[in-house]
Formats: sequence, C-alpha cells, structure tokens
Amino acid sequence: MLDGVLTGSVYALMATGLTLIFGVMNIINIAQGILVILGAYLSYTLSVHFGIDLFVGLIITIPTLFVVGVVVERLFMARLKGPERTSMSILVTYAISLIIEGSLNMIYSINVVQLKAWYVDKSFPIFGVYLPYIYLFGFILAVVLLTSLYIMLYRTRFGASIRASLADQVAAALVGINVARVSTICFGLGIAVTAAGGMVYGATNAFNASTSYDLISRLLTIIVLGGMGSLGGALLAAILMVTLGDVVAVVWSPIWSSPTFFFVLVIVLSLRPQGLFGKQSARVA
Repeated sequence: MLDGVLTGSVYALMATGLTLIFGVMNIINIAQGILVILGAYLSYTLSVHFGIDLFVGLIITIPTLFVVGVVVERLFMARLKGPERTSMSILVTYAISLIIEGSLNMIYSINVVQLKAWYVDKSFPIFGVYLPYIYLFGFILAVVLLTSLYIMLYRTRFGASIRASLADQVAAALVGINVARVSTICFGLGIAVTAAGGMVYGATNAFNASTSYDLISRLLTIIVLGGMGSLGGALLAAILMVTLGDVVAVVWSPIWSSPTFFFVLVIVLSLRPQGLFGKQSARVA
C-alpha cells in the first residue's frame, strides 16, 4: 500500500498533464505514453553519457519537453478544428507516437534499459518494510510539482485564464482571454511534466519504446476513472488504481495486477459513466 501511494503520485503527475490537455483543448493525447518514455530516455542520456544526476537532469529535460509540446501543438493540434477535433486528435497523436517510437528504437535499440543512481538501489526501513529511496524522492518530486501546478492554477492570473478555458472556451474568449495562447502553453505544460514522471518511471522500471503502450493504457484509465478534465480526479484515481494493483499483486497474483485497472474502470463507468469526479453536463467546445 505504501508503494501504491508513493508510485501513484508519480502516475498522477503524468495523468494530470494528460487531463489538463483534454480539459482545456478537448484533445486526447495518445502520445503521452511515448513522451513519458522520451523523458526517461533523455534522463538516461544525461546520466550515462554526461554523468548528470537524474534529478539535476530535470532542469534540462523539463524545459526540453515543454518546447517539444509547444512545437507539437503549433504544428499539429492547432490545426484541428470543428466538431471532430477530439476524434481527429486521437489519430494525429497516435501518428506522432509511432514516429517518436520508431525514432527511439533507431537511436537506443529495442533493448530494455533502466536508470541507475545510488538512491535507486538503496532502501530505507519504514513500518517493517524496505522501500527504495527513489520511491520517496519520486513522491516528494510529484508533490512539489503538483503543488506548483495547483498554485499556478488557483493563485495566478494565467491560472484563472486556464480555469476559465476549462469551464467555457467561448465565454473565456469573450472576456478577452487568448484561448489559443492558453492552449499552447497548457499543451507544453502537460508534456513537460512527463519529463519528471518519465525519469521516476525509468528508475523504477526497465523500459524501451514499446513500454509506452502499457503506460498510455494506464494513464487513460486513470483520467477516465477520475473524470475527463478533472485534475483532482486524476490524482485520486492514480493513487487508488496503483495501490489497488499492488495489493492485488501481493494478496492474489501479480498476473492480475494490470487487469485490475480495467476491471475497476468497467465497474465504475457502469455505475457512473462520467467517472468519479466528472460532470454530467458536456464540457467546453
């Protein structure tokens, strides 16, 4: 359960970026999984070839992926218009995912790798069990970044623009908010947080480019379960799902850990189609 809470916070970090993009732009970013893996590979490159600590490397990888997000939004997402915007975004981001996956396979090969550092291999005792330091450090990192995101959303003028766009894009535009600019920055932020999530994920799991398929399925499950566009729902759903999966792996069998995500999703959506914290009414256009 401790492992689930600590790891769930990192999944929440990655899922928050995904749900933020959907909430503001009505875009389902299928490429989020491969971008997490891209963040992990960037950390791997900085660590192995330049000797930069994994957490220090985030000073480079987070801005880098923010720029990647802005470029992708300007080149592809901004061109999607009309009522079919959401469905078209799935196809476009899937195509982007395939391009990045192929590029990563060419650069790094298909062999699995894992990030290494002293805090990845060393553990500390807590409540009679031992947890690697990376879980604790990853949890602290997720709390810091999610708190920063919360402060930006609820304590700044730009955050008010984001929340206005979340509520109603047309009304936001009518009061003078540059919705296109807000969308671009939100897409960049949603991609930037994958650098941190990818680093922690790569330190706690062996990965290659194909790992992104399992990852995106989990992230989509989390945001659908929490409620599409709900940042708080993504946080709670991530902790709930990862904790539940870990408990099932220990009490029952590791084989059933991953399917648990989807069993719970089916049950919840059967009872509450909008997710745990989603709204019944249609959200922004």
